[in-house]
This record gives sequence, structure tokens and C-alpha cells, in this order.
Amino acid sequence: MKNKTSKKVKISKIEERTLVLMKPDAVKRGIVGEVLTRFERAGLKLVGCKMVFPSEAHYHHHYEHIGKIISRRGEKTFDVLLSFMRGGPILALVLEGVDAVSLVRKMVGPTEPKTAPPGTIRGDYAHVSFAHADREGLAIPNVVHASGNIEEAREEVTHWFSETELFSYESAHESFTIPRRKH
Repeated sequence: MKNKTSKKVKISKIEERTLVLMKPDAVKRGIVGEVLTRFERAGLKLVGCKMVFPSEAHYHHHYEHIGKIISRRGEKTFDVLLSFMRGGPILALVLEGVDAVSLVRKMVGPTEPKTAPPGTIRGDYAHVSFAHADREGLAIPNVVHASGNIEEAREEVTHWFSETELFSYESAHESFTIPRRKH
């Protein structure tokens, strides 16, 4: 049976969609529920979710074609990151809300957990520094990936999810988390 809510839905100009990847460390530690709850409590709506074990080619497109990590940081950085990301399944999410991209980035905190303030996801669930990861030749287990800007979010969502995997619905809390003027 085809899901009627999976049709392409236009979201308003104030709402955005953003990609979050719960990395293998989050999945293996069993903290994906806690992290997802934080996003939902902030008023973000889950409109897409799936557990996947992406191919090397899928990650290459994500991290180089969209994120330019090889261009910016080199092949070795990509190889280390790829090895980490291929270490287990991930949970891919699409969140929707007012200024969702910047809100998620603020909630996630800086890439380096050591510098992430308490209260951020990386600050609360990770602590490794770039220096330690570099010494060990490892990627930083920092729990999540979050789209860096609106354009990147659009490309990432399209890369990870088909139209039929994204849903539109009205949540019980939407009148408080996405307030609209009554006409």
C-alpha cells in the first residue's frame, strides 16, 4: 500500500529540512534515542528516518562531492573517516523546523568534542580531541553528523533520502514549535 503522505510537500519559507547522521559510535553505544529525543524536545519534527550501512561510494559522494573533505583536508583524512563510518550501521534522519539547519548545528556543537560545551550533544556524549585522534590515526567519535548550511542540507537530504522516504504530517506540538499568525 502506497503511503499517501510521502508525496512531495512544499515546506514554508521559515521551515527547513536538515540531515543528521547518528554515527556508528552513537548506534553501538545505544544513545540514538537520547539524541533524537533532544531534537524532538527542541521542536524539530522527524520527517525521515532509516538505519543503513552505506557503501564506500555513497560516503565518497557525501563527504567529497557535497562536503569536499578530500579537497579541504586530504585523502588520508577521508580514509580514516571512511574506516570509522564503515565500522557499523548508522541512523540517518531528516529533521524539519524553523531554522532547522542552524538549530541542529547549535545543539550538536563543534566537530571536536573536547571543545564542545556541556549541553551540546558532542559536549555531553564525547570528549576526544583532534590531537588525540591524529596521534592514534583515528577519526573522532563525535556521535553525529549535521548538515553545515542550508545548501549542504538540501544536497545531503536528496543524497540520503528519496521523495517517498520523507513524510509530511502535523505534529501535536507544531502550534508551539512552528508558530504561525492566524488569519
